[in-house]
Amino acid sequence: MLDDNAIPIIDFASFEGGTSPEAIEIGKQLVQACQDVGFAYFRNTGIPQAEVDSMFEWSRKLFSLPVETKMLAPHPKEGWKHRGYSGLGREQVSQMVFDPLELAAIRKKAPDFKESFDIGRDNSPRVSNVWLPEEVLPGFRNAASTFFNTCRRFELEKLLPALSLGLELPSGREFLGNYHQNAENQLRLLHYPGASAEVFASGERGRVGAHTDFGTGTILFQDDVGGLEVESPRGSGNFVSATPIPGTVVFNVGDCLMRWSNDTLKSTLHRVRALPNDGMGMIKDRFSIPYFISADRDLLVDCLPGCWGEDSPKKYEPVTAGAYIDMRLNATY
Repeated sequence: MLDDNAIPIIDFASFEGGTSPEAIEIGKQLVQACQDVGFAYFRNTGIPQAEVDSMFEWSRKLFSLPVETKMLAPHPKEGWKHRGYSGLGREQVSQMVFDPLELAAIRKKAPDFKESFDIGRDNSPRVSNVWLPEEVLPGFRNAASTFFNTCRRFELEKLLPALSLGLELPSGREFLGNYHQNAENQLRLLHYPGASAEVFASGERGRVGAHTDFGTGTILFQDDVGGLEVESPRGSGNFVSATPIPGTVVFNVGDCLMRWSNDTLKSTLHRVRALPNDGMGMIKDRFSIPYFISADRDLLVDCLPGCWGEDSPKKYEPVTAGAYIDMRLNATY
């Protein structure tokens, strides 16, 4: 296990409108982290901690409901329709495997021992949200939609502008935001139930195996239990703990952005392990909230300006963001 300092901390306190020398420096620090590690902690994002804490409370309330109640908002059978509730063992993360026979073999193994609830923007013409009846959990729909919009503001006002500035893209801070106008994003509430350490050690149950994310990037809110690990150095097979740091969120580059940047930015393997942490051989419940960011579906993902040239030719054929994400999502269900 490598030192926790392998994951840098980016402080957004001075980013403000994204036009100052300080903002440009933050962008450069972010891009450097994305090149070196593919992960970073963010501090002073402007996302209110009280709102984060409240969303975790809503998540605990949701997952404490009886299974039959949670199934009133079932995840559709199509993998790409990532909305609603998925029960324990429904999803099995696979890393770049698309052959149906290989996927079937993977799914016979111990599935990811977690349950989830997925939310997108309310007015999407393509994928509708799947909500519990309001009387089952009054206020949940409004709280989740509000938190989605809070994450969306940070994405548009700070994250994408910082990446654009750091990559020195044409149009400055606006470049990447122009390709993320339709909020093709996903807020996911995750619950990893507790169990005895022996159950996890035997392989009977697992949390999440090593994988990368699909889209532009992911903002992750995590509780204080821990378990997230990041491969560092990338490709080494060694993993560093992304230890929860109060007042921060975790960011990682997704596969689509890595492809878009001609592998300039790194989408890095990460996993969630069950760490014995109560001194009595039991693994605690873990809660986390990732916000997955994707480019507009009809966007043709070709190499970003400045990421290719005579000495570094384009590595990938163009593909629409939507086709790429759907292919990856269908492989997880």
